[in-house]
Amino acid sequence: MRIKTLILSLFLLLIFLNGTYAQESEKIFTIYLVRHAEKELSAENPKDPPLTPCGEKRAESLANLLKNVQLDVIYSTEYIRTKETAQPVANEKEKELTYYDPVKLADFAKLLLKNKEDVLVVGHSNTTPVLAGLLIGEDLEPFDESIYNLVYQVVVSKDKGRLHVFHTAVVCNK
Repeated sequence: MRIKTLILSLFLLLIFLNGTYAQESEKIFTIYLVRHAEKELSAENPKDPPLTPCGEKRAESLANLLKNVQLDVIYSTEYIRTKETAQPVANEKEKELTYYDPVKLADFAKLLLKNKEDVLVVGHSNTTPVLAGLLIGEDLEPFDESIYNLVYQVVVSKDKGRLHVFHTAVVCNK
């Protein structure tokens, strides 16, 4: 009878330890994705314009929104408008910007899922929803270029992403 009790105790201990290990190895992480803020349409360089004053206000608002959010990395494309949108968050978090190639979104999505880090990704109207879709395994279409107020939040748990979309409330006087 003692041997059966010992074997049962060892079996239960192994199940408990295995379950504890599985819970510890299961990392939940969050990826925030935003489109750059409003860009200057009459800029000298129309392919790489800076932000408007309204865009600068939106970028500061994003930093305020994410002030109490843990971020390991802040990603941006190498365009002026995305860097200027991401920089206030980077300044708040005392982080450097890390650049990614918006043409290679599938590879970038795989990297984000593999790294399992809490990150902010600043992109464009034609890349932000597409990348969010890649992260959750769905096809999402680009949105209209007039839209600047969306924050995509992808929470990943057990290698499965769940998407939440938030609207920010930045109002600019024209």
